Amino acid sequence: MFLSHVLFTAGTQSVSVMFLLPFLLLTEATELPSCKESDYHFEYTDCDVLGSRWRVAIPNKPETCTGLPDPVKGTQCTFTCNEGEFLDMRTQECQKCVAGTYSLGTGVAFDEWDGLPTGFISHGINMNFGDTYTNCSNSTWIPKGDYVASNTDECTSTLSYAVSLKKPGSVSFQYFYPDSNMFFEFYVQNDQCQSTDSQRRWMKISESDWDYHYVQLSSGNNVLYWRTTGFTLAANTAKPVLLKNIAISGVSYTSECFHCKPGTYSDKPGAARCSPCAANSYSNKGATACQPCEADKYSGIGSGTCLQRPPCKATDYFYTHTPCDSNGQTQLMYKWIEPKICSESVEEAVQLPASGEMVACPPCNPGFFPSNTSNCEPCSHGFYSNGTECFECPAGTEPVVGFEYKWWNKMPSNMKSSVFSSEYSSTERSTGWEVAGEYIYTTPSDQDSDYMLLTLIVPGYSLPHSLSEDNERVTLSSITFVFETKCTADCKLYFMAGQNERNNMVVENWSGTTGKQSYSYLIKSNNTVSFTWGFQRTGLFSMKNEYSSDLAKIYSVHLTNVIGGVASECRQCALADTDSCVPCPPGQYMLNGTGVCKNCPSNTIIRPEQPVGKEACIPCGPNTYSNEGRSACMSDCTLTLHHKEETLHYDFSPLANVTGFQSSPRFTSKGLQYVHHFSVALCGTENRALASCVENVTESKRDVKGYICQSTVVPSEIRGQSVVSSQPFTIGDTLIGVTTASKFDDISSLDGNFPVESELPDVIFYYRSRETTQACKNGRSTSIRLRCDPTVTGKDHISLPSNCSEGTCDGCSFHFLWRSQHACPLCSERNYKEIVSACIQGIQRTTYVWQQPLRCTGGVSLPSQQISACVTLDFWLKFGVSIGTVAAVLLITISCYFWKRTRKLQYKYSKLMMTAGDKECELPAADSCAIMEGEDAEDDLIYLSKKSFFTKIKSFSRERTSDGFDSVPLKSSAAQEMEMS
Repeated sequence: MFLSHVLFTAGTQSVSVMFLLPFLLLTEATELPSCKESDYHFEYTDCDVLGSRWRVAIPNKPETCTGLPDPVKGTQCTFTCNEGEFLDMRTQECQKCVAGTYSLGTGVAFDEWDGLPTGFISHGINMNFGDTYTNCSNSTWIPKGDYVASNTDECTSTLSYAVSLKKPGSVSFQYFYPDSNMFFEFYVQNDQCQSTDSQRRWMKISESDWDYHYVQLSSGNNVLYWRTTGFTLAANTAKPVLLKNIAISGVSYTSECFHCKPGTYSDKPGAARCSPCAANSYSNKGATACQPCEADKYSGIGSGTCLQRPPCKATDYFYTHTPCDSNGQTQLMYKWIEPKICSESVEEAVQLPASGEMVACPPCNPGFFPSNTSNCEPCSHGFYSNGTECFECPAGTEPVVGFEYKWWNKMPSNMKSSVFSSEYSSTERSTGWEVAGEYIYTTPSDQDSDYMLLTLIVPGYSLPHSLSEDNERVTLSSITFVFETKCTADCKLYFMAGQNERNNMVVENWSGTTGKQSYSYLIKSNNTVSFTWGFQRTGLFSMKNEYSSDLAKIYSVHLTNVIGGVASECRQCALADTDSCVPCPPGQYMLNGTGVCKNCPSNTIIRPEQPVGKEACIPCGPNTYSNEGRSACMSDCTLTLHHKEETLHYDFSPLANVTGFQSSPRFTSKGLQYVHHFSVALCGTENRALASCVENVTESKRDVKGYICQSTVVPSEIRGQSVVSSQPFTIGDTLIGVTTASKFDDISSLDGNFPVESELPDVIFYYRSRETTQACKNGRSTSIRLRCDPTVTGKDHISLPSNCSEGTCDGCSFHFLWRSQHACPLCSERNYKEIVSACIQGIQRTTYVWQQPLRCTGGVSLPSQQISACVTLDFWLKFGVSIGTVAAVLLITISCYFWKRTRKLQYKYSKLMMTAGDKECELPAADSCAIMEGEDAEDDLIYLSKKSFFTKIKSFSRERTSDGFDSVPLKSSAAQEMEMS
């Protein structure tokens, strides 16, 4: 009866006739009952190449009955059913769904999440970062009734669904993605394993409402993936991503109709969708109509149950004001919060206070004036007011245009209030904030987890004439507001800014009770034209209103330089020939009381705010100079310092290019690894490339620039791309000075974290950031300490403080140490010495070497080796021996001479003593009168029988007498006697 080896398949199941053979043999052995219609169901096989298929019967439980219907020819593969119809597999014809059910016809829908519908699979991906292993088996998507919620930890959780489409179709769903600390992506893989475009797979943040997403699908098998990864550094966990109303089209038919979920109904056959029940009514699953709640109970829209009405409390009503009348009076009005869910008739219930009390209207806001009807009207352009009457700006001044709200008689025309519930898509509440004279405040909500939203829309910004648009430090606009919160739970006030209320990014948030304070935000782009304040009493969903008394108040909002704004004052401006306001030329300020511009001193910059008075000229910090537009101080990467009676010259140009570095890896409680990435542009010319940090998690792709910025980077495995960067912010957009001092302009460089290692001073670059936060009310600051280290071959050896591994200890002041050989001073002549070699073969070499340890770079080069002629040691030895010999001979001769002279003196003395002995005190008489020259000649005659060499010389040198004859001494008688003897 059956053909063996014939394979019938339907959907993801397949039936082979071969498995029926043992079943038939078993039937012969044991008699089984005949199959009833409830024992089996019909399915289609896959379509063949001709577009035909078979209908086969599949037993619900094998081996329980016998006698299954034979396979029959099925409908063509192009067969479809319309919306509200299903395919009756027994007759193979489309039938209308009965009341209380619905059908998409050629699609399937999933709007009920009591559990994961058949075909959906959720699993967590285990992570193993380094030595840390995290078990993520429990990090799955969790059904919550009306929606399914993602995980909130650092694990990656995937929700997938496989579907086979007979023709091209689509998938659509609604999602709520409120937290940028979650990575959320949706993508599809088809038969060819082709994935969705990577640029479209990342979902955009939805701050205030459910978002709708639609993707076209190709025919064949498609696998849909919703994937999230939580990532938060704060103590609070990230908020989950919510999904609901998933609809898939492209299937040829549906073989059954879906029952309407509780809180909805369909009262007619052939419904494509179910309608929600109205407020104060309910319905069960598969209802054809909604039932009204009892008098003492209530329900919201689309509710499946009714709740008991609680006694009315003071938090169930609010007060507001009526518009001012012609007498300047307003009525104080009390109203129940709608929809009203409390009961006034039960015991302990409070009653609504009487309305109608007349009170004086608050003044008009600055820039407005009261008209005859007591309405506040804006002043004309060129006029200003303090809220009473308009005055024309004097000559030489211009109006300061903007919006300043500090009196709240009625909601401003460019503001609107709304309520958003992330748990239920519909609510009858439309007013989350109400005016109350001196402030605007949040009213109680249906659920404590609702968001009370206040949105301010502006058309754009324009700088006044007195400020130059070329000045890069001029702030385009700023918004300042004064607020406070009073809470008994974990309330949170959000401040968001962006292009529109659907694409606002959270700028700052405050948790718990906060005292009255002011907050300012600088607007740098004309794209930021929407501001939203969101107040949530608690992040935990509950149907009870336990924290209705928690509230937020905003006392004033001041927004500057707004197109179409009004003026509360006029500012002085420079005047052109036509008496119109013009900006002063770059580098000039306005004199007080006049429209005259005057040059600032050299090397100063102009304040970004109104440049009036000489105090508008700000001197640049040490070793910096002003740029051409006098808007910022800069460093050209060169520096000259005097240190210990020496002049040091530096050139940091090799460090000027944008450099990136990271902190050490850190881990969240679940083991997710992350690092802080820093980007630095140390110095350079005015048109240099700035450091850039990006956010590529969400669709906004935010990019911040400056001298130094920070972002948080998580492993690429999370998103399947090279870099995942988030939470970027600048920590230095203004250079304020370059010095060796460890403290400058109230910024300390933390000497204790970077101990000095050499006699050379560290050069420190000091920066500031103008962005303020709740924690850093004076903005952030950064110091980069450059240290000379010739052992560092690279240029990016940057370290963080040992006790502040993230670069900062307080989140506001950042400190870094940059070791580099390029941080050393330029080399000069004092950094090398000369070494002279010995004279070898008449050649002597002079070599120059660096003094060690070397503490310089670049600068002068080592002189090349010098070669000079020289005299060898042998020559000098011979010359020395010769000179020594001559000196010795001369010394001996002189010694002999003086020895002889000494003998003569001894003789004279002896003779004198002998003569003196004849007669005391009587000198000896002369022997002869022939001696005229003294005793020398006589002595020579006495002792020299022969003339010596010196005697001969002396005789030749005797002077002749005037008559030309030599003077010859005559021998005395005594001498002759001595000679004869």
